[in-house]
Amino acid sequence: MKAFEALSLNMERRWAFPLVISSVICVFLLATCFNMGLLSSIHTINALISHYSSTSTNQSNPLFVEPVVVQTPPPPPRPPLARFAYLISGSKGDSKRLWRTLRALYHPRNRYIVHLDLESPAQERLELASLIENDLLFAEVGNVHMIAKANMVTYRGPTMISNTLHACAIFLKKYKDWDWFINLSASDYPLVTQDDLIHTFSKLDRKLNFIDHSGRLGWKAPGRAMPLIVDPGLYSNKKSDIFWVQPKRQLPTAFKLFTEYLVMGWDNMPRTMLMYYTNFLSSPEGYFHTVICNVPEFAQTAVNHDLHYIAWDNPPRQHPRLLTISDTEKMIASDSPFARKFRPGDPVLDKIDRELLGRVNVTVTPGRWCGGKPRCSKVKNPDKVKPGPGAQRLGRLMSVILADDYFRAKQ
Repeated sequence: MKAFEALSLNMERRWAFPLVISSVICVFLLATCFNMGLLSSIHTINALISHYSSTSTNQSNPLFVEPVVVQTPPPPPRPPLARFAYLISGSKGDSKRLWRTLRALYHPRNRYIVHLDLESPAQERLELASLIENDLLFAEVGNVHMIAKANMVTYRGPTMISNTLHACAIFLKKYKDWDWFINLSASDYPLVTQDDLIHTFSKLDRKLNFIDHSGRLGWKAPGRAMPLIVDPGLYSNKKSDIFWVQPKRQLPTAFKLFTEYLVMGWDNMPRTMLMYYTNFLSSPEGYFHTVICNVPEFAQTAVNHDLHYIAWDNPPRQHPRLLTISDTEKMIASDSPFARKFRPGDPVLDKIDRELLGRVNVTVTPGRWCGGKPRCSKVKNPDKVKPGPGAQRLGRLMSVILADDYFRAKQ
């Protein structure tokens, strides 16, 4: 019995070894088959990707008939329409002229400040303020303002500069969206519509400054720069003419004078110029010009044209001649958007209203913005303009004064 058990145990051991070996070989074969299948799958996937890539490459191959369609980028957005900040100022007896000029210049996109100086009677200033306040169109848009605390302004004195800077400061504080500041008096009048002006200036570089200037002083050196004057408007509430003091001064060497970033800025140049021009005869004809032309940042932006048609008197060209109907053709031929100087109520203003501005049976100069009944009593769309013949004239002027042979040569 024991011998039989020993024999069986021996036989089990004899078969166990081959069984273990066979099991190991099977596991190895199964693993190998699995790996081969995995590798085969990977190769298959890579082959598909490679085939797809080669197909895409073949489709973009220039040898194929079909052209490759490349989507062009969208055009850059058009610049927004230009916006102007107007200062319209006058003195005693100018309220009616200011009111007429304001309405001739009106457009709901623009900003307006009206100033009647302290020489004007309080009643005259109140009447003008009442007209502005009670105008339904102005009240709807809210872009016309009158300086309540009037400044004393002396003709040919530095108080004219301070009044201009005052208006600039108000515009900068109240609005951030205007592009050009335009300073006009009650004796100025437009020769184009605001639609014409906005349309033309919307195409221009917003950094350009249109200011008539010259470094050749000529007779103005001894006649304007060297005499010392005092402006009574700096200390008196009653207007009187400037007066001269002695001795004369020499021309400056630290900066160059010119005749014909002032409110905010770290540079002290504008303030230095303001002190120098405090005692300068007809200082508004030189202050802004000298600051712009002595600051490199602005000197390259100065366009030597003030956008006005002016008929000067005989030399030395100190006073503009009054314009009449006989000057109409010359005014139009100048392509300028503004003209001065006009006599109050002169028939030439009616002619301009009728033939150049289209102010017929309408209170303000019409434009595409006009809506309501009566016409232009409501604002339909202030962001659309309809340029007319005035825009063509103004475009011709810009093509001349912005051409390199004029622009750079005249700086």
